[in-house]
Amino acid sequence: MTQADERAEGLTGLAETSLGVAFLRDLEHQRADRLFADPFARLFLDAAGDVGASWTNVPSGPSGPAGPGFIDLMADQVAVRTVALDTALVEAAAAGRTQVVLLACGMDARAYRLGWPAGTRVFQVDFAAVLDFRTRALRAAGASPRCEVVDVATDLREDWGAALRAAGFDPTARTVWLAEGLVYGLPSVAADGLLDAISALSAPGSTLALDHGEDGELLRAARTAVSPDFTDLWQGGPRTELDVWFRRGGWAPLMRDIGLVAVEYGRPTPKAFDPRRAGTGRGWLIQAMRQPLPAGDAPQGLAGASAP
Repeated sequence: MTQADERAEGLTGLAETSLGVAFLRDLEHQRADRLFADPFARLFLDAAGDVGASWTNVPSGPSGPAGPGFIDLMADQVAVRTVALDTALVEAAAAGRTQVVLLACGMDARAYRLGWPAGTRVFQVDFAAVLDFRTRALRAAGASPRCEVVDVATDLREDWGAALRAAGFDPTARTVWLAEGLVYGLPSVAADGLLDAISALSAPGSTLALDHGEDGELLRAARTAVSPDFTDLWQGGPRTELDVWFRRGGWAPLMRDIGLVAVEYGRPTPKAFDPRRAGTGRGWLIQAMRQPLPAGDAPQGLAGASAP
């Protein structure tokens, strides 16, 4: 077993899929017309040894009768959501919300690659094995964060709020939350519980940035082609429409179709969420603000952003 494989030991299930996202971010990083820079994505893949290398063998083009491959379906979605959520987070922090929480952070390197304002504190929440892997990989590369970083090892199925508070999180301060690639991977009860917990910890004026998407036949077939273990990764999320959930829960949401956001960045509608294709679902990028809203303060971060 190599040192990389030892570091990756224990990265299974959902944690392994975060390496797939890192692979897609690395593909974007290598493009001449890239929407964002993420040199840490390749670092995580290399540190994961065989687990990381396995993503290079995932079908990127047509995968037979099932249609496009997973990478072909998801590359633009990950690129567009990454830059849009990057912008939403940094703008919210610049507006004074310097307490940031990255839920199920996986291989997210935003604390290391984004230009955070002075005083920003980023809480990275995930399983202990994931955080340990990340820390070792980043330290081995000599990487330094661009803000204060606090790792919170916990399970989002348990009382993760207590662990967050124990790590120094202040529920009375305006917070920026990120739930990227997370809500639709949860069954309705778990998704409702997660959003309820975020609400309970959010002071007025806090913001939550996330993506949401419906599953479709094309995407399900492509996931299964990668691994049968990935077939059921889409669980649907909240039992009600997200905009309805947010308004009932005291949030003011801004929901944008990911195809419209993609056009603003000069990219085509992501294939997995293109209504012109059979077997696809709808996809959104969302920014919500916890009410009551301060005068003149409204969600703006997902539109008209410039690439970092």
